[in-house]
Formats: sequence, C-alpha cells, structure tokens
Amino acid sequence: MKAMLAFSALSMLPDADVIAFVLRIPYEAPFGHRGATHSIAFAALCAVVPLVLRQWRAAALVFVVVLSHPLLDMLTDGGLGCAIFFPVSSERFFWPVQPIPVAPIGAGMLSRRGLLVIVVELVAFAPVLLFSLWPRSPVVAEQLRKRG
Repeated sequence: MKAMLAFSALSMLPDADVIAFVLRIPYEAPFGHRGATHSIAFAALCAVVPLVLRQWRAAALVFVVVLSHPLLDMLTDGGLGCAIFFPVSSERFFWPVQPIPVAPIGAGMLSRRGLLVIVVELVAFAPVLLFSLWPRSPVVAEQLRKRG
C-alpha cells in the first residue's frame, strides 16, 4: 500500500512545474509548465536515487511512472505540448491523436470543463483502475504484502 501511494505521488511529480505560474515563468519557457519536468531526462533524474541505492527494479519503476505523466499529457487536446526531449530540444510535442480533454488548472477543475475531464479520464482509465483493484489470490496477496 505504501509503495502504491508513493508511486501515485511520483506520477504527479512532473506537474510540480505549476510553480512556474507563481514565479511568472512563461508557459512556453523551458522551465515553464510542461517543460523540463515533462521530459525523459527528468524521469531519468528521478530514477537516480534508487539507482544509487542499487535498487534496480525501483529505479526502473520510478523512471516509467514519472515518464508516464508527460506521455499521457501528450494525449491531451490543449496547451503547448510537452518538452519530452529537453534538454536536447525545447520543442513541445503531442501525440498524433489527442483524445483526452486538457484539464483546467487550479480551481478551474471545479467547473463543467473540470467535470468533463474527470468523466473522460475515469472512462478511459477504468480498465487499468479495475485491474489494479482486482482481488488477487491469497498467495499473491501475501507476497505483495511482504514486499510493500
């Protein structure tokens, strides 16, 4: 359970860049929203801590979890895209299709648009959510409990 909470928090880490709005860093700047923290390099940097501790599996999971955020953001229909290749390039990218509506920032989530985003994401990611919550055999559950 602790690991699941930690990885959930890590998946949101790239959005710590919203502090750029408070600091008046322009959205399109390399360290603006969906800039440097939405890159492969940032995900790799996050994986350094478990890597130094020789926790290879944890390092791989941290990398994948942090990288999943910008890869999913690239499926949204708004903003400027993600600087996925920063620092090699500050160019922002989207996937060829953007089926997910972009979420409003801050209190905007309490709007009709915010509700739409929540409903679309719940429907789109329901299979993954259901799989993660599906009961496992007692043997597997006990093994997972001992690990985490």
